Amino acid sequence: MTALNELVRPDRYPRSSQYDPAWLLDLDMGPNPLWLLEDLAQDLDLRPGMRVLDLGSGKGATSVFLAREYGVEVVAADLWIVPEQAAQVFAEAGVGDQVEAVRAEAHALPFEEQSFDAIVSVDAFEYFGTADNFLPYLLRFLKPGGQLGMATPAMTREIRELGMIPSHIKEVVGWEAIAWHTAEWWRFQWDITELVKVTSARLQPDAWQDWLLWARAGAEYDPDRQSANQPVIDMLTTDRGEFLSFALVTAHKN
Repeated sequence: MTALNELVRPDRYPRSSQYDPAWLLDLDMGPNPLWLLEDLAQDLDLRPGMRVLDLGSGKGATSVFLAREYGVEVVAADLWIVPEQAAQVFAEAGVGDQVEAVRAEAHALPFEEQSFDAIVSVDAFEYFGTADNFLPYLLRFLKPGGQLGMATPAMTREIRELGMIPSHIKEVVGWEAIAWHTAEWWRFQWDITELVKVTSARLQPDAWQDWLLWARAGAEYDPDRQSANQPVIDMLTTDRGEFLSFALVTAHKN
């Protein structure tokens, strides 16, 4: 079995396993996004016809998944991807009429207030969502009672508690690891505002193993990316879940 074949896991991720692993790796901008989204969606109530903001949508895999699997209307917002490039992905995936690509910076969103039923973010929230004032800002675009869900790299213990960034993590991601928080940190960060009711805040079981499968498959699929993937592989095999995970957090706007 090749590393690419190991990205097909119908026993654990039945929806995601319907997608071509090569297609997913061609759209790679973060580890195993569909696995994370499929798991996260279990804590959400996504229904056909909802308008959903996919914040930090990258090259579009998560937006395609949202449109196909849940029948929602998606606005795919990303700073780094040209909308025309993302729109081509959506058209080729057969969801061009359900997904709108928008170039946007997370702190200057060009949307009307209370215009989304749900906001979802996968492999991106760590870059823009840790500031104390970001959640109140983001909630302006969510309808009352609307849902918020995100999946982000996490730590099993806070860096502040440890007093340092573990060396095997620091060598790969440097200071960025200070934005990788525990699930309970996120729960408190959101709950304390009293603007939302947190419905779930958890670490994904065996998240480091999922991440490792993704990194190994990426290295095998594209040898030119071996130099980028190998440090991640080494980091994960050293860590073995001691510190590294993914946090999945969902909430309803009050």
